[in-house]
Amino acid sequence: NNQIDYVAPLTCQRCKRLADFIEGHRSQKPDWHNNPVPSFGPVTAPILILGLAPGLRGANATGRPFTGDFAGQVLYDALLKTGFATGTYQATANDDIRLTDVRISNAVRCVPPKNKPNAAEIAACRPYLSEELAQMKKLKVILVLGRIAHETILRHFEVRLKDFPFHHNYLHYLPNGLKMLSSYHCSRYNVQTNRLSLAM
Repeated sequence: NNQIDYVAPLTCQRCKRLADFIEGHRSQKPDWHNNPVPSFGPVTAPILILGLAPGLRGANATGRPFTGDFAGQVLYDALLKTGFATGTYQATANDDIRLTDVRISNAVRCVPPKNKPNAAEIAACRPYLSEELAQMKKLKVILVLGRIAHETILRHFEVRLKDFPFHHNYLHYLPNGLKMLSSYHCSRYNVQTNRLSLAM
């Protein structure tokens, strides 16, 4: 798939807790990806969608962001409906989904236990995001899914978090001219508790 792009190396061991967690699943599920998950979509895209981290049975298994779990179904359905994707989403990295004008990545590239990376892990992974943002020369809008993605972008651009508070469906204008649209994460929990509806 020519839209998959490794920014974090598969050999990354910056976070021992995450590396150990992945190693445990590598022995249990040898057919899973079980590595840092690459970004998906063209680096020339004007839009970046940034999530939190790979899901254990989603991106950690399939090797593609938001692929193989509930959040992925919600996200790719929305992208197909709005013309930002073509093809048929089949919850596998081998389907024929192609992204148009959008790229998908995560603040943390490795699956964390209980979907909760700690502050040190988020900080250790941020240089990979910084490298990716530097490559995205046509970037105009960043859609951040959840507070951690929101704060990761603000820390990358070295702006004060309190000047750009997280609110759902809120468009921030960053000092560098980029726009950041903040949203609740499209996780099963948020949808099932009606914090986020499919229409939203």
